[in-house]
Amino acid sequence: MKPGFYTIMAAQFFSSLADNALLIAAIALLFQIQSPDWMTPLLKLFFVVSYVVLAPFVGGFADTLPKGRVMLITNSIKIVGCLMMFFGVHPLLSYAVVGLGAAAYSPAKYGILTELLPHDRLVEANGWIEGLTVLSIILGTVLGGILIAPGTSQYLMQLHIPGVTDNMDTPAEAAIFVITSGYLIAAIFNFKIPDTGARYEPQLNHPIIMTRKFYGCVKQLWNDKLGQISLAVTTLFWGAGATLQFIVLKWAESALGLPLDKGAILQGVCAFGVAAGAVAAAKMIPLKKSMLVLPMGILMGIVCMAMVLVNNQGMAYLLITVIGALSGFFVVPMNALLQHRGHVLMSAGRSIAIQNFNENISVLTMLAIYAILISFDVHVNNVILMFGGFVMATMLMVILWHRRNQRLYNVEARIGEDRPVGVPL
Repeated sequence: MKPGFYTIMAAQFFSSLADNALLIAAIALLFQIQSPDWMTPLLKLFFVVSYVVLAPFVGGFADTLPKGRVMLITNSIKIVGCLMMFFGVHPLLSYAVVGLGAAAYSPAKYGILTELLPHDRLVEANGWIEGLTVLSIILGTVLGGILIAPGTSQYLMQLHIPGVTDNMDTPAEAAIFVITSGYLIAAIFNFKIPDTGARYEPQLNHPIIMTRKFYGCVKQLWNDKLGQISLAVTTLFWGAGATLQFIVLKWAESALGLPLDKGAILQGVCAFGVAAGAVAAAKMIPLKKSMLVLPMGILMGIVCMAMVLVNNQGMAYLLITVIGALSGFFVVPMNALLQHRGHVLMSAGRSIAIQNFNENISVLTMLAIYAILISFDVHVNNVILMFGGFVMATMLMVILWHRRNQRLYNVEARIGEDRPVGVPL
């Protein structure tokens, strides 16, 4: 890989590390102010709403400036959200500001890969990016759990920086203070990201025109016989993954008797499996063979349903690792294929914004359903069975959909094709 790729990886790692540690701290803050249980999944919902609302604009913004500079600007917005939470603004609103930064950060982070690397390196690059991102989820969730643990928080609350830590008197506030440093380290790496030299057509700045153009691109990607399959899979994966984060915490409390700081470690174990599966896919699955991983989605749903049979920590760690590995193995090739098709059909930043738009509509929908189920006191085991069954059924439909496309259009022969002459950047 080119040296700039490793700088991008480092910037992404520390920014994502802080995002995930901050989620645990925000959950602890909600517990501290005695918020109802159904409000906890709303943290993620508030985080991702910007991905949907701003989708017509963030792709154009990512393509307007060198992407390293875009990552620096949007990481700074995350710092603002983190500091808002530290200084007493409600966790939902503060985490929504962090989500605003993340929504604009993502098209630059993924879009720069298509500028920096040839298409035949995209699966490998995505494997490393996803593997490192998931490693940051592991360490971020574990770090968040450690920071809110009684021993660590007592030590942190004894720190004294005049004018900064004067009112830092709770474990959550102490954790947030430390987490801010992760965003600052990411900013340092953002400064070092090279300019790839890619320049795009002038970006329209009229909101209505940009929105129309964006939805035209959404329709174009969904109508593409390869794009629609990869987009369907990644849309399902990110919605299911966001919901599974909270299901695991609830299940850890209900079935295993684990408090939040220990449940966060179990979340990290799931992310470890995703990282392992992502790296394995990067090594084993070339872009042209990406459709071979689709059955892994059905298997993932089956293994999720097995959670209801587990009531000891050892088996829980093993099962959660397997779930993570299966999901990582099947999503990385799909992610790479979607990026490739988006780059062939339209600009890099716009295609990633479309991907984020669809994926986060799924996140919003599934988290809203989960919050409603929790508000009606549906037992977590029943939620798990419904969740696993939904994943299985959806992946089966996607597989049948792809087989029809392959039979009628031989779509797999188009994987890896170059960008057509005349398609503007």
